[in-house]
Amino acid sequence: MSEGLITVAYLAATILFILSLGGLSHPETSRRGNLYGVIGMAVAIVATLLGPQISGAGFAWIIVTMLIGGSIGLYAARKVQMTQMPELVALMHSLVGLAAVFVGLASYIDPEVRYTGAEKIFHEFEVYIGILIGTVTFSGSVIAFGKLSGKIGGRPMLLPARHWINLAGLIAVIVLGRIFLDAGSVGSGMAPLLLMVAIALAFGVHMVMAIGGADMPVVVSMLNSYSGWAASATGFMLSNNLLIVTGALVGSSGAILSYIMCEAMNRNFISVIAGGFGTEGGKPAAAGGAQPAGEVVAVSAAETAELMREARSIVIVPGYGMAVAQAQHTVYEITRLLRERGSDVRFAIHPVAGRMPGHMNVLLAEAKVPYDIVMEMDEINEDFPETDLAMVIGANDIVNPAAQDDPNSPIAGMPVLEVWKARTSIVMKRSMASGYAGVDNPLFYKDNNRMLFGDAKKMLDEVLAVMKSAA
Repeated sequence: MSEGLITVAYLAATILFILSLGGLSHPETSRRGNLYGVIGMAVAIVATLLGPQISGAGFAWIIVTMLIGGSIGLYAARKVQMTQMPELVALMHSLVGLAAVFVGLASYIDPEVRYTGAEKIFHEFEVYIGILIGTVTFSGSVIAFGKLSGKIGGRPMLLPARHWINLAGLIAVIVLGRIFLDAGSVGSGMAPLLLMVAIALAFGVHMVMAIGGADMPVVVSMLNSYSGWAASATGFMLSNNLLIVTGALVGSSGAILSYIMCEAMNRNFISVIAGGFGTEGGKPAAAGGAQPAGEVVAVSAAETAELMREARSIVIVPGYGMAVAQAQHTVYEITRLLRERGSDVRFAIHPVAGRMPGHMNVLLAEAKVPYDIVMEMDEINEDFPETDLAMVIGANDIVNPAAQDDPNSPIAGMPVLEVWKARTSIVMKRSMASGYAGVDNPLFYKDNNRMLFGDAKKMLDEVLAVMKSAA
C-alpha cells in the first residue's frame, strides 16, 4: 500500500475514533460509538499491516500474536462479570503502559534507528518520556487492579513524608534524564534508563497505594488518561501519526473525565493524587464528624412491595451493591411491573456510583432498562421533594446527607443524591456497615427512611414475588 493510501486510511480511522468518543458519551448512542471504534481500529490495523515497514517474516509474527491476543481478549470479554469490569479496565490500562515501555526500549536499542545531532536528542527524549509514562501507567494500573478486585485492601497506604519521597523521585528522574540524554552510546545510556524505570515503577505503586477506596473511580479515569498519553508517546517513538492522534484523544478525554469525576466528588485532582480519602469498605468511620442520631427502622420484603405499589412516583438509585448481587435484571422486572401499573419510575445515576465511570449505566443497559428513564444526578436531584418513594439499592456514600449537613465530614461538599427529601426512602444493604469511603450515613436514621437488610438479589426477588402475587 502506498504512503498516500496509508495516510488516507489513518485519517479515516482518526475520524472514526472521534465519532466513537462522541457516541460513547450517551447510552443511546454507545453501541454505535463502539461500532465506529471497532471499524476505525480495523482500518488502522489493515493499513499498518499493508504498509512498507512490515516485511514478510514480520507480517507472519504479527498475525500470530494478533490471533493469540485476540483469543485472550475474546475469552475475557465473554467470561468477565459486569462487576469485574472496573478491574478488567485497569488491567487493560496496564498492558498499554507495558507496551509503551517495550516499544521504547526496542526503539532505543534498535541498531537500525540511529540519529545524530538534534534528531538524536529529540528521539531519545521521546523514548525517555514514553518509557516513564508507560512504566507509571503499568505499575499504577496493576495496583488499581488489585484494589478493585479486592486482592489489595482499599485503605490508603500513607507513608511518612510521602510527598517528600515523591519529590525526591521526581528530581531523580529529571537528573537521570539529563544523564541519559548526555550518554554517547546505548551501553552508557541503558543504566540511567533502567534506573529511571525502577523509580517509575515504585512511584506508580506508591501513588495508587496512597489513594483511598472512595477515590478509585477517579483513579480508573486517571489511568485511562495516562494510557492514552503512553500510546501517544509510542506514536512519537515510531513516527506514527495515527498513534499520536489516537493517544492524544484518549489522554485528553480521560483527563476531562477525571476532572468531571473530581467535580462530582468535590475533590481536586491534586488531593486525589495526594491520597488518603477512603478506608476499607465496611470499616467504621473515623471519629471527628457528627454522629448520626435516631433509630433505624427495618422493613420486610412484603412491606417494601406494599410501599412500592402505593407510590405513584419512584426513583431508584443503584450502587455497587446492586452490581455485586447481580440484581439489575430483577430491578428491571420490578420496574416493568410498576410502569405497567401506571407508576412513574426513574433511575438516578451519580457520576461516581460503582467503581468506574458509567458502571451503573452499563449494568442497567445490560438489563434492558429504557435509556429515557435513566437520569443523571443534575437532571433529577430537584425532583426528590415531589417523589413518593426513593429506593436505594446498594449505594451509600452517594446518598449521604452528611455531605451537606456536616462540615467536618470527610465527604463534606460532595454533591449527592438527595433521596432523604422524598416522602419515603428505602435503603437496601446487607448490614449497617459504612460505605466504601468509610463514612457513616445519617440517612439510615432519618424518620422517613426504612432499611431492607439482606442480599439485594435475594430481597428483590422476594419483593418481585410479592408484587406478582398481588397483581
